[in-house]
Amino acid sequence: QVPLVESGGGLVQAGGSLRLSCGPSRSIVSRDTMAWYRQAPGKQREKVAVITVGGSTTYEDSVKGRFTIFRNNAKDTVFLQMNSLKSENTAVYYCNAPMDPSSVLGLHPWGQGTQVTVSS
Repeated sequence: QVPLVESGGGLVQAGGSLRLSCGPSRSIVSRDTMAWYRQAPGKQREKVAVITVGGSTTYEDSVKGRFTIFRNNAKDTVFLQMNSLKSENTAVYYCNAPMDPSSVLGLHPWGQGTQVTVSS
């Protein structure tokens, strides 16, 4: 299996925005529920946002109203729009298909992620 490829991270000031991309990956993105995860230094990986094939979404409480997950199935890509960024959002962000709703395990090999750094 080929790992997913994340991009779009960078250094941004608090209050700024970034848009992360995952894919394209024809064999994965268009047919799976997909999620964005993040792992901050010294912390466990956590699930940030989930989107089903049909477009239903769920979010971790601290990002509700600021982050938006969306997908373009025709282009086999999933996005995470992050607005009003805070320093605590600094982490490496990954995408994957969740193994199950309650865990942070992914169905596919993990990519290298994309670093998001928010300066205060």
